[in-house]
Amino acid sequence: MKSKRLMATLLVVMMMTLAFVGCAPAENTEADAPKENVDTKEVKDEAITLRIYAQYSDDDTKVPYDYAAQELKKAYPNVTLELDIQGQDDGQKLQTYAATGNLPDIFQVGTAQIETFKESKNILVLDDYVKSTGFDKKLHASAENLLWNEDGHAYAFPYAGNELVLIYYNKELFEEHGVKVPETYEELKEAVAKFNAADIVPLSIFAKEKWITTALYDVFATRFDEGGIKKLDKGNGSAKEEAYVKAAEHLHELVKLGLLADGATNMNYDQAASLFYEGKAAMFINGQWEIQASTEKLGDKVDWMFYPVVSENPEAKYAFAGGGAPGGYAVSPYSEHKDLAAEVAAFISEKYCEAKYMYRANPLLAVKVDPSIEPVEKFPPMMEKLAKELPNITSTTAFAWGLTEPKFKVAIEDQSQILLTEGYSPEQFIEELEKTIERLK
Repeated sequence: MKSKRLMATLLVVMMMTLAFVGCAPAENTEADAPKENVDTKEVKDEAITLRIYAQYSDDDTKVPYDYAAQELKKAYPNVTLELDIQGQDDGQKLQTYAATGNLPDIFQVGTAQIETFKESKNILVLDDYVKSTGFDKKLHASAENLLWNEDGHAYAFPYAGNELVLIYYNKELFEEHGVKVPETYEELKEAVAKFNAADIVPLSIFAKEKWITTALYDVFATRFDEGGIKKLDKGNGSAKEEAYVKAAEHLHELVKLGLLADGATNMNYDQAASLFYEGKAAMFINGQWEIQASTEKLGDKVDWMFYPVVSENPEAKYAFAGGGAPGGYAVSPYSEHKDLAAEVAAFISEKYCEAKYMYRANPLLAVKVDPSIEPVEKFPPMMEKLAKELPNITSTTAFAWGLTEPKFKVAIEDQSQILLTEGYSPEQFIEELEKTIERLK
């Protein structure tokens, strides 16, 4: 009897002890930590290695990466980056990683890869991280298109900025012939007339290449609608809209007035550039990458101008042709430390921009650089001017090679080139362009 009572008492004590243990707070151990993702606050003191897949082949990629990695060590001393150098294989190595479940924590992507990885669920949606890291506050207003995808989500932290179409001009020729640098369409017409009278080509263009003829039309389109050719490429407009009709009419009017050199549509880059460098052309159209070459050839004689505005839309000064597409540092949704990886990806992108600004003389960046940071080598005057104006740019469009609808790309390239010949009318241009747009609906 006593033994039965003793057994009962022991059972009660054991049950009470178990109940007490069950109610007590559990100790946080490494084994108890969630394996799918470890919060950055929980691991801030833990030594963590993040694998990063990035370009690292020349000074334009090595210098920014090394700088970003060094700065990361200061801000996140517990984090080590394990660099996996990006293959020059059109994304095949990264695709293999995704297919085999071996994606790096952080990896560089372009627009095509973003679209592919969205479908296969191999890329983390970064919307919340864009806000939590403050990345959206650092982004240039004109670089929204580089961060936010067409579906409204962010998949990579960009570092490269939009590239721009610029109109360069020979300051000496303008001064010698008493021509005002045109700020309006009417002043541009006056400039064309005066230079023609002086036997100087008003605008040199290598119109044998159709991307630049598309860019020239886009310059005029942005004077009426900041969406330019990008809006049509995305199927958000019609070529019959007033903006696109007027752009064609204004450009063609200038062509008839003698804007371009004879045979411009058969002229290559070297021929067109030579006209400008030799003082036989007053203006020249190309991307911002022309700054270095024009500076070497013309020194302080050359500058770039804002596209002349039209009376209907005087506010269009800071709407630019040119552009870019989403891309940058993305994060694997399967990373053990995806919150930390996203935070580090945003940090790396920002520091990448700083390095490109300081050491690579490149101000065309996605995010703003601290004003206290100065480039190691002084920018050429035109680049310095562009750097100062970059925060004011309100919108960009797209280069021909960045258009996403192949049939529209072919149509706008063909039609914009023919529009630069006197025998082709703006009406024909609009009609042919609209046919393509209608077929794509």
